[in-house]
Amino acid sequence: METAESSIDEIKKIAGEIDGIHTERVELNGSFFDFAARFASMPGTVILMSGGDNDCSRYHILGAKPWLTFTGRVNDIKIKAEDHGFNFRADPFDTLRNILNAYKPYVRHLHGHNIQSPFTAGILGYLSYDLKDSLEKLPRTSIDDLYLPHICFFAPSIIVIHDRKEDRASLFIPERIVSGKSVLHKDLEVFKNILGAKQPLLESFSGDIDGFRSNFTRSKYINAVKQIKEYIASGHVYQVNLAQRFEMNFEGSAFGLFKTLYNLNPAPFFSYINAGDHFIVSTSPERFLLQSGDQLETRPIKGTMPRGDTLKEDKKLGLELKNSKKDGAELSMIVDLLRNDLGKICKAGSVRVSEHKRLEAYKNVFHLVSIVEGILDRNRDAVDIIKAAFPGGSITGCPKIRAMEIIDELEPYRRHIYTGSIGYISFHDTMDLSIAIRTATIVNKKIIFSVGGGIVFDSDPFDEYDETMHKGRTLMEVFKGKEKVLSSKNHVWINGNIEPIELAKINVADQGFLFGYGFFETIRVNKGKPQYLKEHITRFNQTWQHFFFKQVPDLTWQDIIYQIISSNGLLEKTAAVKIVASKGNNEKSSFNFTLLLMTRPYTHRLAEKREQGLNLVVYPKPRQTPLADYKTLNYLYYLLAGEWAKKKGADEALILNPDDTISETNTANILLIKDKTFIMPVSPHVLPGIMEKVVCELLLSWGYISESKKLCLEDLFLADQVIVNNSLIGAIQVLSIDGKKLKKPTDLWMKINNAVL
Repeated sequence: METAESSIDEIKKIAGEIDGIHTERVELNGSFFDFAARFASMPGTVILMSGGDNDCSRYHILGAKPWLTFTGRVNDIKIKAEDHGFNFRADPFDTLRNILNAYKPYVRHLHGHNIQSPFTAGILGYLSYDLKDSLEKLPRTSIDDLYLPHICFFAPSIIVIHDRKEDRASLFIPERIVSGKSVLHKDLEVFKNILGAKQPLLESFSGDIDGFRSNFTRSKYINAVKQIKEYIASGHVYQVNLAQRFEMNFEGSAFGLFKTLYNLNPAPFFSYINAGDHFIVSTSPERFLLQSGDQLETRPIKGTMPRGDTLKEDKKLGLELKNSKKDGAELSMIVDLLRNDLGKICKAGSVRVSEHKRLEAYKNVFHLVSIVEGILDRNRDAVDIIKAAFPGGSITGCPKIRAMEIIDELEPYRRHIYTGSIGYISFHDTMDLSIAIRTATIVNKKIIFSVGGGIVFDSDPFDEYDETMHKGRTLMEVFKGKEKVLSSKNHVWINGNIEPIELAKINVADQGFLFGYGFFETIRVNKGKPQYLKEHITRFNQTWQHFFFKQVPDLTWQDIIYQIISSNGLLEKTAAVKIVASKGNNEKSSFNFTLLLMTRPYTHRLAEKREQGLNLVVYPKPRQTPLADYKTLNYLYYLLAGEWAKKKGADEALILNPDDTISETNTANILLIKDKTFIMPVSPHVLPGIMEKVVCELLLSWGYISESKKLCLEDLFLADQVIVNNSLIGAIQVLSIDGKKLKKPTDLWMKINNAVL
C-alpha cells in the first residue's frame, strides 16, 4: 500500500511530465457525434456536448485514451498511470489538489502564452453526490447498493474541442516526457489510427417490456413529502430536494442512448462517460460551477414548466412560470445559499447576482435560472471552489447540511451520480461542472436514474410526485418501441402467486430470514419434467412435519413446477428448481409459513470443464450438527466451504466429521467403489440424498454389494473409484484430493448417469 505523500511523486515518474501542448486543426468530416462515436467504446472516454442555443452551449469536448485515471471511495484512492496502479488512503479532495498541482504550473504557463481554449490539458469525469461525506460529518442510513466510485476522473492524452460558434475543431495532446522520452508520437499514432478505422455502426439499446421500477410507491413518496413539510413547519429546514430512483434491465449501447437523447432534447450539459465497468449518460441543463482564471459563475435552476403546443399557449406557460411566487421564492432561497457558498472563497464584495429569474426555453420545458458571479480570492484554487459549494444547493435544500441529513433519512438508496457533478477541471485554471440531474447510470446490465423536486412549506405532495414523473418522462419514453421481451424473464412462485423476482416480498420478521428456520429441496427438471419428484416431495413432507409440526401443504407440485418453468421460458431446457419453506411470523394464521419456488437454467458442472471429474480439497473446519440431517436454510457453513474450495482452485470442499472421518462434500454425497462393493461413509449427521438412494439401488441391480462404515481420508486413495452425487449433477467421479490424484477411474459414473439422468 502506497502512502499519500509518496504516491504523487511516484505517479509523476510513471506518467511523465508535460512539456508542451501539441495543437492542430481537425476536420470532423461529419457531425461531432459521428466523430466522437469512434472513441465511445474506449474505457476512459468522456464526451461533453453543448446542445441548444444557450449562452453556455458553445463547446463540444472529447477526451480519450487517458494517461492517468483517478478514482476513490471515501479515503480509498486508486490511481492508474500507464500500466502501474497505486492504492493508498487519503482524502479525495487533497488527492485531487495534488494531481492538479503536480501539472498546473507549467501547463498554465504554456496556456497563457499561445493557446485559447477552455480545456487543453487536465481531467474530465465526475464527483458523485456521496462525496459529500468527505466534506461533512453526516449520518449514513441509506444503502450504497451500486458500490461505484465517489470520485472518478480521467486525464486524456487525446482532446478534441469543437467550437460551435466558430465551427472549428482542434486537437490538443499534452506532450508528456516519460523516462526522458516524448510519447507524443505514440499518442498521435493512436489518434490517427482511430480516425483511419472504419466508422463504427451505432448500436441499438433496449429495456424491459414492463418499463422502469421506482424505489418509492406513489403513496410512500407523498408521505415523504409530508414528512419534509413537518420538518419545515418545525423549523428544521426551509427546503429539501426529494428524489425517487428508477431502474430496469438494459441491453445494448450506452452511447446509442446518449445520441438518441441528444437528438430528442439537446441541453447545454450533455455528458457521456465510459468508466469501464459503468457508464454515465447525462442530459443536464444546469451549470454548477464555471471558472475562468479568477472569474467564477454558478447558474442555479428552480422552476420547471412544459412548453406549449401553440405559440400562444407557449407564451402563456412561460409567463406563468416567470410569475410563479412559489418558484421565485425557491430560486431566491437557493441564490442566497450559493452567494454564501461563493462568498467563502471569493474576494470580499465581489459576489453578485448578475441576472435573476431568467426564463430559459428548452425543447420540451421552460426553466427559471439565475446567474451568480464572483472573483476568486488569492491563493484559492479549483478544489477550494468545489469544497465551498459541493454539492450544489439547488439540489440539496436549505440549510444544506440539515437538508442532506433528511435526504439520507427518507431516500432508501445512496444517490451516487445523481445531483453530483460532471465536467472538466483543467491544469490551467479553467473548470466547468454541471449538476448531474436527468442523468442515468448503466451498470451490471441495468439502467438507473433519479428525479426529484424541491419541497417547500406550501408544496402539494400530489403535485410534487407528478412533477417527478414529468421530469423523468423523456428518459422513460425513449425506450418505447425498444422494449425487449425476455422469454426467460425471472419469475418466482411465492405463496400461490407468480411474481417477477424484483417484486417478490418476504416479511422481514419471517423466522426463515431471521434464524434460517426453514428448509429446501433442489430438483432437476428436464424439458418440463421433474426428476424423482415423488422422492423429493416425500422428503420435503417429512422435513415439514419434523420442523413445523403441521399438516403438509396440499399442493400438486408438478403443476406448480410447470407454471414456474413455463413463466421463465425453460420448458425446452434443463432447469434447476428450488422449493423453499420457511417459518413465518404470524402465529395467529393457520398458514404461518412462506413457500417459495424459484428456477434457473442448469448447465452440468462438467460442461465447462476440460477434466471429466471433480477435484476436492479437505475443508479444515470439521462439522457436526443435527441440522445436517435435513436441507435446512442454515446453509452458510456449506456455502463458505464451497467458496473456500474455489479460492484453492478446487471444485468442491470435502467435509469431515469432528473425528476426521469422511462425511460429504459441500453439495454432494460420497460413494466409494472397491471391487464389486459400494461403500457409504457413516456420519453422525448427514442428509441421505435422493440421488444417492437412486444410484445405490441401481448399483444393487447391477450386482454390487452395499456397505456402510466409517471412512478415513486414506480409504479414498485405496478405492477403485470415488463418486459424488446429487440431484442436479447425477454422479461424477473424483479425480484428486488436496492435489493428490486418486486411482484412474473407470467409466462407471457415465453408465450411472445414462441410467439416472
